[in-house]
Amino acid sequence: MPRDLWKDAEAQARNDLEGLVYRTNLLGRDHGLVDGCAGNTSARLVELDHTGRSVEVLWMQSPGTAMSAMTRQGFAGLRLAEVLALLGRSEVTDAELADYLAHCAFTLDRPRPPVEALLHAAIPARHVDHTHPDAVLSLASAASGRELCRALWGAKAIWVDYLRPGFALGKEVRDRLRADSRAGVLVLGKHGLVTWGDTSRECYQRTVQAIQEAEDFIQSRRQGRTAFAGTKVPPLPPDERRQILVQVLPGLRGSLSRQRPAILQIDDSPQALAFVGSQEAASLSQAGAGCPEHVVRIGYRPLFVDWTPADGVSALPDRLAGGVASFVAGYKAAVEQSGRGAEPVHDPCPRAILIPGLGVITSGADVQAADLSRRIYRQAIRVMEGSQVLDRFAGMSAQEAYDVEVWPLAPDEFGLRPPSGALAPSEGGLAGRVAVVTGGACGIGRATARRLAQDGAHVAILDINLEGARQVADEISARHGPGRSTGLPCDVTDEAAVARAFARVIEVYGGVDIVVSNAGISIMSAIDETTADMWDRLMDVLAKGYFLVSREAFRIWKAQKMGGSLVYVSSKNAVFAGKNTSSYSAAKAAELHMARCLAEEGGSWGIRVNSVLPYAVMEGTALWDSGLRQARAASYGIQPEELDEHYRQQTALKVSVYPEDVAEAIRFLAGPESSRTTGGVLTVDGGVGAYVR
Repeated sequence: MPRDLWKDAEAQARNDLEGLVYRTNLLGRDHGLVDGCAGNTSARLVELDHTGRSVEVLWMQSPGTAMSAMTRQGFAGLRLAEVLALLGRSEVTDAELADYLAHCAFTLDRPRPPVEALLHAAIPARHVDHTHPDAVLSLASAASGRELCRALWGAKAIWVDYLRPGFALGKEVRDRLRADSRAGVLVLGKHGLVTWGDTSRECYQRTVQAIQEAEDFIQSRRQGRTAFAGTKVPPLPPDERRQILVQVLPGLRGSLSRQRPAILQIDDSPQALAFVGSQEAASLSQAGAGCPEHVVRIGYRPLFVDWTPADGVSALPDRLAGGVASFVAGYKAAVEQSGRGAEPVHDPCPRAILIPGLGVITSGADVQAADLSRRIYRQAIRVMEGSQVLDRFAGMSAQEAYDVEVWPLAPDEFGLRPPSGALAPSEGGLAGRVAVVTGGACGIGRATARRLAQDGAHVAILDINLEGARQVADEISARHGPGRSTGLPCDVTDEAAVARAFARVIEVYGGVDIVVSNAGISIMSAIDETTADMWDRLMDVLAKGYFLVSREAFRIWKAQKMGGSLVYVSSKNAVFAGKNTSSYSAAKAAELHMARCLAEEGGSWGIRVNSVLPYAVMEGTALWDSGLRQARAASYGIQPEELDEHYRQQTALKVSVYPEDVAEAIRFLAGPESSRTTGGVLTVDGGVGAYVR
């Protein structure tokens, strides 16, 4: 049900362009009306140009930003008279249209206008809304959509058969409205809803009213009908679903990461589970996309996996891998048969995978894209459900969908890249990668998590200090985007806790690419004062903990078949002798030699294992807050406050080593720049001699 969020007091306090921003934001708050960057709004306003003359300007929302987040800078201004003049031509190519509209710009500091500006200009009203509401898309994607719209709205509505956005659509809308000026609703077949009004409020309320009428119409036709013809595969219990998905998602992610690493999202909502387990899911899911936005976000069709729980979990990995391979081969064959294979083609892998009993898995270049695909496919299910209630869902044909995918203007028109003149988000060498950092709540771990995120990685922060881990994760997500980091509890000495933490990372992102084993403690004392408990504690955290983390990483990487990068944060104590450090140094030496052995073991799988050896990193870490500073100062016969300078003077460079210095080394070893390095050891110690007193 659409929500009428309009408040006169808020709207009247804004000038004309701010009023358009207000209306756009209201529409964007309701995902039932628009989702992602879909839909657009416009207003015709009189402005003063650079000469002081009054000019009628079409302010048009440019793609690339969600309606809910749109600001005045997101609207392109076009000289309306010049735009309307274009409609007098008989034919205009897409390239000519885009170039022409760019020359109609009223101001030079705004994004490029979308080609749908011609559609808005063709409607003789001051304010226009173009939305993709579920109920109207159900009408627009039904086999008898034209007749259904006539039954609902009569002469009030104009139906236009599907046309890709551009000159032909704009001209068709202009001609239809000239022939029937009584219309107040425009339904674009397999595309969406267009409404208009003389005031912003009138336009908004007509949008809400039309959507409500469409919803009521669908509801009146239900009469107890089951849209998806009953259940074939019931949903598995939540715990069982989770266990199965944790087993199979890494392998699926490997199959989907042909062009670049994919991030996965799980939709096991009741709606998703009901659809994938329904009698008609296998056929209906292949009936085409409901609108161009669905093609762009989730492809012409999803991959439906021919599997049921009765087949056994062991059969699922092969079904997934085979399904992806078959999907890719079919996509490439369709491109070749089209005779237009030289044109740009999207990633041939499926972007939505339907698994009966388990749910829908969506993929994307990052977590935001994967989540948007998840929301879009959930909308696709609602649209199919409505069409089935009314008649029969009949989505876009394969040719129509392909024409959208290879459309040269698609990246701009659907917000797949920033508008012209905007800065693209930085995409470093770790884009699409998933990193796990143990001990990430402070010190080296925190600095490493920040550094990996800076270069595009999604970062899972594991720490026994859950509050600290979540604080770092929240900071990273606030800076780099929602969901880019997650904080998880993990005691690396607890086998079950390590397994749970990695399982959760798989649930959140689909797999793992980089693991930084960093969690640690430091207990230093003379050998005759070292207790067995102290020894066991050091070995538990620094040796057993690194072993347990490495084992989970290797298991995932072997299933994923994408290689992997494991970085151990060891210490100069692993190779250099030091007074009163025998137990700690022995544990660190165990780490270092284990890393070398794992480098040999993982090589054939493309798994690289390297180590960094820091020295006396004292800033920002909790290790030095537990009496260690006092103990080390006493062993050197100095005061605790003199310890920093003491360590600095022991280095050849006479420098202190900071967490960020170590993080930079880890970033190098974790990323593609060191793709030919494994079993390596990189010191970050300022130049420490072979013996430190």
